[in-house]
Amino acid sequence: MDESLRNLQRPVALLAFEGWNDAADAATAVVAHVGLVYDADVVYEIDGDDFYDYQQTRPRVVAEGENRVIEWPSTTIGVAHAGDRDFVLISGPEPNMRWRAYTQAIMTVLRSVQPELVVVMGAMLTEEPHSRPLHVMAVSDDPRVRDQLGVQPSEYEGPTGIVGIVADACSRAGYSVVSVWGSVPHYVANPPNPKATLAMVRRLEDLLNKTLELGDLPDLAAAWERGVNQLASDDPEVAEYVARLERNQDASDLPEATGESIAAEFQRYFRRHER
Repeated sequence: MDESLRNLQRPVALLAFEGWNDAADAATAVVAHVGLVYDADVVYEIDGDDFYDYQQTRPRVVAEGENRVIEWPSTTIGVAHAGDRDFVLISGPEPNMRWRAYTQAIMTVLRSVQPELVVVMGAMLTEEPHSRPLHVMAVSDDPRVRDQLGVQPSEYEGPTGIVGIVADACSRAGYSVVSVWGSVPHYVANPPNPKATLAMVRRLEDLLNKTLELGDLPDLAAAWERGVNQLASDDPEVAEYVARLERNQDASDLPEATGESIAAEFQRYFRRHER
């Protein structure tokens, strides 16, 4: 294992996987964003031959200058230095097979890192309007983590993706684990969704009590919302559907206009202006 994964400063492992648990690619976009703004170095790669059915998760042809090359599915591990914390960024397509062996490969990486916190990210389609703040849920099965970070216990029962398998393995190994789930309006499910990604980055800031570089993500999120507004205004049925979602969410969110939600907004403001 690469020595650059050892002796990191207060390391946080940030994981997201393309596929079933990554609506609009919003979760993997968080990992990509952190890697971009902090100039991450790719230090290790989990080869895909043992874990992917290439008829389901196909290699891609990509352009590199004037050349075209084949990009094979794999999981990359990068390291990003963000001031007083280092991020270990783990991302790739959800494997098609041998999930237990794949999870063990992830755990081998994490044993080298010894992360202070493991954050597993996913995104799901919801009946939320694009024009309102998109909810982000953070949960943990560990009472100690819930008390420390102020997150909720998970109440989900049902099918899970590789994010659930990896989170369970990390918890069993004794790591502090939190799962972060972003909401993506189901009627605009095509990627990208920078507004959902931005909401997840800001939730990550809250969990870490740390300001992160946002780059052009706020501008991209605003442009995305304007574009969806325009598309909705061109179709009366879509406009009415969105208005109904807005009314429903506004009514259900009224209690959140006090207490913890306001405190969280103040904390974000002061973190960003203390720099």
